[in-house]
Amino acid sequence: MASKKSAASAWAAFPLDAKAFAHAGDALKKAWPKLHAGDCEPFPDAKRAAALLKAAGKAAPKLDADALATALQDAWRAFHRGDFMAAFEAGEALGPVGASVAVKAIGIHAAYLVDDEDEKLKRFERAAALAEAAIKALPGEPNSHYRHAFALGRYSQGLSIAKALKQGIAGKVRASLDAALALAPKHAEAHTALALYHAEIIGKIGAMIGGLTYGAKASEAEKHIREALKLTPASPIAHIEHGNVLLLLDERRNEDAAAAAYEKAAQAKPLDAMEALDAAYAQSQLE
Repeated sequence: MASKKSAASAWAAFPLDAKAFAHAGDALKKAWPKLHAGDCEPFPDAKRAAALLKAAGKAAPKLDADALATALQDAWRAFHRGDFMAAFEAGEALGPVGASVAVKAIGIHAAYLVDDEDEKLKRFERAAALAEAAIKALPGEPNSHYRHAFALGRYSQGLSIAKALKQGIAGKVRASLDAALALAPKHAEAHTALALYHAEIIGKIGAMIGGLTYGAKASEAEKHIREALKLTPASPIAHIEHGNVLLLLDERRNEDAAAAAYEKAAQAKPLDAMEALDAAYAQSQLE
């Protein structure tokens, strides 16, 4: 019980104005296609909730479809308005069926609003464990695999590259991204993450060893980031990661193009709290 309390005590509040991101009542369903263009998360209506309950079997929460639909919609509402702690706790309470919103909430909060590096790593580890349980219970859900790759990828960014590679994290991230894209070929965030996978390995250990050992290729990084930008041209994170990919592949040559990518991200009109944090981060990189 103590661990839950200590985690709860360090949830910094969303620091920006969230009024525009409330999505009360039917507004959530209306905004959903744009809000989830990047992660292909289906809208959790009663029909979707019933399918999740059936698929999860013994790992499903003891709720009927209508109650689960309401719980998931409320959790996502909390996420979109920047109440990340409420979104995480509501998602986690639903077990693997709520893992998608729980992992996204704790992950985005840790990435932007947790300063302590050890705490960050702990949260990404916790997120990865939730996603692993979701992969076991809901292997047919693209976001079971994508959230796993997201959590592990962020976790590995907090370690030294040698440590991350020694722990075999790169292979696990790659396997989860491949699984997500096999199930959802238009998953923009998975394309973005796969672009970063290739670019980070090349940026850290070089093109030759990265290619021979991990199959990392600059051409693959460029292909996947192009696909993400085509699928979600208005998404701040796609432009931020485009800038990051350019710098990882060739910092000297790509400096101006990366700055232009950050500029696009900073100028994007955020649709929710996450995108507002993305855009603010991009702005900070330009200053």
